[in-house]
Amino acid sequence: MISVVVIGSGNVANHLILAFCENKSIDLVQVYSRKSTFFPDCLSNSKITHDLSHLVEADVYIIAVSDNAIAEVSSKLPFENKLVVHTSGSMPMEILDNKNQQGVFYPLQTFSKEKEIEFSKVPICIEATNEKDLQLLNNLASKVVDKVYSISSEQRKSLHIAAVFVSNFVNHLYKIGNDICIEKNVPFEILKPLIEETADKINFLSPSKAQTGPAKRQDTKTIEEHLNSIKDENQKEIYKLLTQSIINHG
Repeated sequence: MISVVVIGSGNVANHLILAFCENKSIDLVQVYSRKSTFFPDCLSNSKITHDLSHLVEADVYIIAVSDNAIAEVSSKLPFENKLVVHTSGSMPMEILDNKNQQGVFYPLQTFSKEKEIEFSKVPICIEATNEKDLQLLNNLASKVVDKVYSISSEQRKSLHIAAVFVSNFVNHLYKIGNDICIEKNVPFEILKPLIEETADKINFLSPSKAQTGPAKRQDTKTIEEHLNSIKDENQKEIYKLLTQSIINHG
């Protein structure tokens, strides 16, 4: 059984806690939170601490905090020569204090406390300074997900940039679409089958082959009419930029 301490109380931490709680071959021995907060019901109060100096012994310590806080938290850990990993997609492994063994345990997914997910489908990217620690992280990840990838810090940074494009930016475009619907008193739900079909296509086609729309067809008349109809300058600039990118690169 692998023993784990989770340090953090945000979205990623909560989903990791739930996944570890539900796995009988993982011993979630403790969770650290800087202040009182709500955790999944499976976590007993006796396993929660608000004092880093009270951290107990474990095989792996997972720091699941904001990128800006990783270095500070790792420097304050009251022990040495333990395996300490972070869950960031963009921060290098070396941001962790080198008094401990460094590693990365990055679940590539968008997490919200209010939204349950099938955690086994989340890919986890791992990295470590030595083969022994890498194998331990692989064993831990394999207990909760179907796919584990050994990825370097440089690769992970590029992967995180790609993730921002396909998730965060796409969701912002949903927000713009919703704003347009609200402005014209049109139900946003009308667009949901289109959103679902567009997302599902990449299971069968490359993104390039799945691309459709006026920019792909270079339907200049429709593009001009759209631009004339858009009054919000921010929306207009985004429309122009994305249209030109599709025309240039498909």
